[in-house]
Amino acid sequence: MNSFSLKNKVFVVTGGTGILGRAFIHGIAAAGGNVGILGRNEQIAEQRVVEAEAYGVKALVLVADVTKENELIAARDLLLRTFHRIDGIVNAAGGNMPAGVIQPSDDIFSLNFEGLRQLIELNLFGTMLPTQVFGKVIARQGGGSIVNISSMASQRAITKVLGYSLAKSAIDMYTKWFALELSNRYGDKLRVNAIAPGFFLTEQNRTLLTREDGSYTERGELVLKQTPYKRFGDPEELVGALIWLLSDASRFVNGEIINIDGGFSINSGV
Repeated sequence: MNSFSLKNKVFVVTGGTGILGRAFIHGIAAAGGNVGILGRNEQIAEQRVVEAEAYGVKALVLVADVTKENELIAARDLLLRTFHRIDGIVNAAGGNMPAGVIQPSDDIFSLNFEGLRQLIELNLFGTMLPTQVFGKVIARQGGGSIVNISSMASQRAITKVLGYSLAKSAIDMYTKWFALELSNRYGDKLRVNAIAPGFFLTEQNRTLLTREDGSYTERGELVLKQTPYKRFGDPEELVGALIWLLSDASRFVNGEIINIDGGFSINSGV
């Protein structure tokens, strides 16, 4: 039996309408998993369903905001009416926003606390709430896997992105804490881990790292200088680790943060 197979299992991907979410959906479907595509943009989610079902699996649109518990509960109930089970969650919703960015010219003693709260609510609570809502079903069934999305911003101080860094650092500790508590309550049947991507071009950071002509900005050049591979990652390069973490192949892996960064995190610069 292929321990990496997700055949006949059911997974929820939050942030399923994003660039990384799309790669995750394709990966799960290619491994045989059925998938609930959760996001706020129904039209894009419907496109993702068509793409997923081309692999011969079933997919479902779940329109919800990850910071709204009532919307998540409605999405969970729809998923259960359709598939009758949940085997895992990929908490891919999140991202940066201007309100949590600190520019070099800003006064660091006059921080935008409302902006920082928004970043923490989206990234941290937008991970914890879906885990609460969907994870309860997984626990009741007796087993499954939860995968959170961390970031290099949680491991190294990166200029400007204070709010995002705070939120992702909190996700790292939440992943470890929740893994411990799940083990104490459910043994080895329910686990939680995280993927920490390096720098991947998405709609949110493309203009920060590249210019319209495709050349790199100063910030983009600095990132590549620090990355031994000297390139940005492709979303598909996250999929292998994701499938491993969702599948039985990783059944003794719990509370880990898996770096997928082209070596960014280990480069001293010397």
